[in-house]
Amino acid sequence: MGAPKSHWRGHEIYFDADIGEWRYSADGLLVKENDKPCGVCGRERTPEGHDPCLGELPGVVNACCGHGNPKEAYVQFKNGVEIRGFDAIYRAEW
Repeated sequence: MGAPKSHWRGHEIYFDADIGEWRYSADGLLVKENDKPCGVCGRERTPEGHDPCLGELPGVVNACCGHGNPKEAYVQFKNGVEIRGFDAIYRAEW
C-alpha cells in the first residue's frame, strides 16, 4: 500500500511510520526540521512568517494560498469567519 502522502507548502510529503514523522518526498528531509520555500512560486515566507503569495490581508488573522492545491487554501478572519478552498482564493483576489 505504501506510506501515506500529503503536501506541505507545495511539496509532496510522506509519513515515515518508522519514526512517526513527515518527510519531503524529493529528498527525505524531515518537514519539521526544514522550512522550505513555496514549492510552487519558490518564494520564502515573509520576515513576519506570512505566506509569500498573500502577505498581509486586512482583517485577516491567518491565510494560505494552497501552494498549488486550491482545495487547501484558506482565509481566517478576525471576526471568526473562515473560508476554505476555491472560495478563499476568489476572496483573496478582490
